[in-house]
Amino acid sequence: MFVKLLLAHLLGDFLLQPTRWLVHKQAKKAASWFFYLHTAIHFGLVMLLLWDVQAWKPALAIALSHGLIDLVKLYAVKRESNPLLPFLWDQAAHLAVLVVVATWPGTWDYVQGFFEGLDWRVVTGLLFVTYPAAIINAKLLEGLSRQISLDHTSLPGAGMFIGILERLLVFLFILLDRWEAIGLLIAAKSVFRFNDLRESNNRKWTEYILIGTLLSFGMAIGAGLIVTGLN
Repeated sequence: MFVKLLLAHLLGDFLLQPTRWLVHKQAKKAASWFFYLHTAIHFGLVMLLLWDVQAWKPALAIALSHGLIDLVKLYAVKRESNPLLPFLWDQAAHLAVLVVVATWPGTWDYVQGFFEGLDWRVVTGLLFVTYPAAIINAKLLEGLSRQISLDHTSLPGAGMFIGILERLLVFLFILLDRWEAIGLLIAAKSVFRFNDLRESNNRKWTEYILIGTLLSFGMAIGAGLIVTGLN
């Protein structure tokens, strides 16, 4: 049931909601008729995918809660603010409603069983290779970064997010025992970095990138080995 509800959500929130609807809702908020049409579409999609007249109650609960969550976001979030966090909280709230509807009345038992079934070693490893590893990496490279004068611009925080993504991939590859994929990842990053390093003609910058990459991959590999060794 949850899979069908999730499919209805993905269809209604992404495929069947044009950008002009979003713009109109942000401008008019509760006065936008697209807001009510969007809510009605979610009700219709749930009814269609569950294909049961008796499912009108969960369909109505999902549609009304979806509209309420969207309404809170429309009024609570300023248009000029960073849209990422509101989007993530919005989607998390929608998914939480779907879980409750799909598992009711045994929702608490389901949630409790889910958390009891988690491998907390893997969860801890995943958490470590994100922001904690990024901060450690930055601290270790802090002395070297002061010796480099950058003559190019890049996206704010791009290096940190690239590092997080590559460590997550390396960590998951180790859990899946796919070491060859790590080699492909290193090769792919080298190809993308090659032109930048060649054009900069800056030996310090090249050495800095190399040290940072090796540290990043090393922390991810170490975390993966520790987690797999504890299993």
